[in-house]
Order: sequence, then C-alpha cells, then structure tokens
Amino acid sequence: MGFFSKNIQNWTSVIKNENNGNLLISKHSEENFNTNSTLIVEPAEEAIFIRNGEIIKVFENGTYNLTTDNFPFITDLRNSFSGGKSSFSCSVYFVRKAHSLEIKWGTDSPIQLRDPVLSIMTSVRARGAYKIQVEDGAKFLIKLLGNNVDLLEQNNINKYFINEFQQHIKSCLTSSIIALNKEVLGISAEQNTLAEKIKPELQNILNNYGLKLIVFSIAGIDIPTDDPNRQKLEEAFANKKVMDILGANWSKQQATEILHTAAANEGGIAGIGAGLGVGLSTGSTMAEMTKEMMKPPKETKFCHECGTEININAKFCSNCGTKQE
Repeated sequence: MGFFSKNIQNWTSVIKNENNGNLLISKHSEENFNTNSTLIVEPAEEAIFIRNGEIIKVFENGTYNLTTDNFPFITDLRNSFSGGKSSFSCSVYFVRKAHSLEIKWGTDSPIQLRDPVLSIMTSVRARGAYKIQVEDGAKFLIKLLGNNVDLLEQNNINKYFINEFQQHIKSCLTSSIIALNKEVLGISAEQNTLAEKIKPELQNILNNYGLKLIVFSIAGIDIPTDDPNRQKLEEAFANKKVMDILGANWSKQQATEILHTAAANEGGIAGIGAGLGVGLSTGSTMAEMTKEMMKPPKETKFCHECGTEININAKFCSNCGTKQE
C-alpha cells in the first residue's frame, strides 16, 4: 500500500499493534489516519512514525490523542478532505522492546583446533541459546528497512545474523579454549567462562542494530563422533588422568613405604639404596635417601599424531616419527 490511499474516505481513528507478540517489528496495516486518532502503545513497545524513509516521531508506551494541537508535526502530514474533515498519512511501525524468547544457536560446522594440553588435533561443535532486547527501536527499524526487512519474527533473528555470529563464535571459542590451557574433553566444565568471553564479541555486532544481548549461554561443547582423532584423544586423556591421580602423592607414599621396609631389613638404607641403583654409602642418612627418591619424574608429553608418551623436549615421536611442534 502506498503512503496515500486512493479511497480518501477510508481512514483509521485507532492506531494500535494488531499483530502477535512474536514479531520484533510489525507494520500497521493502514497509512491514512484521522487527525483525531487515538494511538495506543502497549508496555514494552514503541510506535515509530515514518514518512519517505524519515523518522517523524517515536512514541513510548501510553495512550495519545493525535491532534495538531498536541503534536504539531501532524500539520506537515495533514491532507484536507471535504466536509471539514482531515487526515494525515505515514507508515506506523511497532517495535517490541521486551526480552525475546530463547533463540537457539549452534555451530554450522566443526571447529578445528589442537588440544592445548595433549597437543592432538581435534574438532568441536558447540550449541546454546541467547536472548536479545531492542534497545534503540528507531535505529533497529531503520537498519532493517534499509535491508528491505519489513516484518521480523524473533526466531528469524538468528538467520539474519547467522554469518556474523558464526564467524565470531567460532573464532572466540577457539582462542578462549586455547587460552584456558585445559583438555578439550573436559572443557564442558568451563562453558560459563567461555560464554562470558564470547558475549562481548556478539554485543559489538548488535550495537550497530540498536540491540542488546541479554543472555548468551553455551549448553554443550562436544567432539563429533566421526572425528578420526577422538579415540586417540580419549586414550591420552585417560592416561593423563591416571598419572595425575597417582602423581606426586603416589610417589611420596611409595618412597615412605620403601624406606620403612629398608630400615627393618638386613643392610638397612645402604642395602636398599644399592638395590635401587641410588649409589648411597652405608653412612647415608634417611634424609638423603628420601631426597633422592623424591626427585620429580622426567617431564613428558604426548605425540599429537599417535598419542604416544615421549620426552618433553623430543622433536620427533619415537613411535610414529611425526615431527612435534
């Protein structure tokens, strides 16, 4: 419909949002209005009057009697009709400013990255939800009108921003996982931390549209079942967890038990020291023996290709020969 109706006797005296609450933006069906019209703007709404692509007036929630006395801008829009009656013409849009319902998101393809701890290449998928709110209705409307979007359901907002969102979510998620320096298989415990790191990146996009990101959450981060390195990663992760559990406490316990046994056996500390190749003399003290046995184990890492445990400084894997980075 054009700005001016061909039937000049057809004008509306009540202006209100006639669409359902699922629309972030809805356009009133009429464009010709009586100069004594009543405008009704519901809570969490804005009514925006536009003519020739220019915003004429923005109304917050409330009830308004639209007369030329109350709102002089109507004078410039007024058209005279016969019988002493008059009307004004413009497009009226209602913008919903309440929080949106939860909008689902998910990475459209796996994110390739190297496990920060195990150095094994893998991939992850992520999914979650977010809520937005229109903060600047006029800015939001003009931006969308410029892209030929008249009506926008809140569920379609994800389609509108999908390319920009996907790019920033993937990039930020990858850098954040690496910065946390934790195994990918256990990264789900850091979902809230990762979501908080991603949220500002997405807000920077929405600022250009007058939108505010109320909530951004990550519901899951998973390694795809068809990832060729998934089994290697799981095996390396399991082996590391065992070593973490046995680690220093296990070494201390074993050293204490050996020393107590040695003290009770014939030959005492010197005997057990020689048996272990420690090279302690008969005059060696218990403290010296403990110090020797409590030396930290040699540092190792896992080959990022086959998962074999190798020396931390190894340039090549002793099992598969892959160069280590």
